[in-house]
Amino acid sequence: MIKVGTVSELWRYPVKGMAGERLDAVRIDAAGLAGDRRWALRDSARAEIQSCKQRPDLLRCTARGRDAASTGVEVTFPDGAVLRDDDAALHARLSALVGRDSTLEPLRPPSDVDFYRRYHGDGRWLEDLTATFAREPGEPLPDFIEDVPPEVASFVAAPGAFFLVTPLHLVTGATLAHLRALHPAADWDPRRFRPNIVIETAPELAGLVEQAWIGRRLRFGAVEIDCVGTTPRCGAITRAQHGLSADASMLRTVVRDAAQNVGVYGSTVTPGEVRSGDEVILL
Repeated sequence: MIKVGTVSELWRYPVKGMAGERLDAVRIDAAGLAGDRRWALRDSARAEIQSCKQRPDLLRCTARGRDAASTGVEVTFPDGAVLRDDDAALHARLSALVGRDSTLEPLRPPSDVDFYRRYHGDGRWLEDLTATFAREPGEPLPDFIEDVPPEVASFVAAPGAFFLVTPLHLVTGATLAHLRALHPAADWDPRRFRPNIVIETAPELAGLVEQAWIGRRLRFGAVEIDCVGTTPRCGAITRAQHGLSADASMLRTVVRDAAQNVGVYGSTVTPGEVRSGDEVILL
């Protein structure tokens, strides 16, 4: 066992694609952080769940859970207006923001399979998905775009969740410091990468350290998670959001110098509460 750092930030995002809320402590279980991604915008014409990949203006909104499980939510708009999920005006405001007739929907059970399906009506789904990665000519795309898994082709999110991969995402201070050294003009604020857990790594660790943790397990207090895969980055990290300006140059650095990846995906092995300041142990 090796201490690799401490938990410096905890974030949950009650609405898929919106900016989230920083927490001092939170329970983590098989579904991820309590109250994380419990709501999502759904395009009415396409009958499809949307995210900041397709609707980047969602990032200009901030969502806050009205309880620990985010069974209720309130949304702060770019102009400062705050509307709750029980306000009928919320859907119209969100539709105007993204330019599409849309509704804010809570998570549904996995048996409601059609709710999670990808829209295939115009035959452009793969082209649209590829475009969200915002690559320039000659830049590589994530491997899965070449050989799309059936679940990615069929679903925007895994039935019963608003995640397509895993419910946990973490990034280290070492990685952000490494990228900042490569491109100091950019603002490498961790919020751009929408992590659940930011780890302030031990001083002796440098570079893209969490990439070496894939296939290994981390412990935060009583919680244990498996690091299961890399996190390929798309154009969402370059978008303007609350408190952060647009910066397309960041993605060029990530693709060229970080093999397209910032952070790693995780899955919960042992549930429990994690707190800011908890030691992070690599098992």
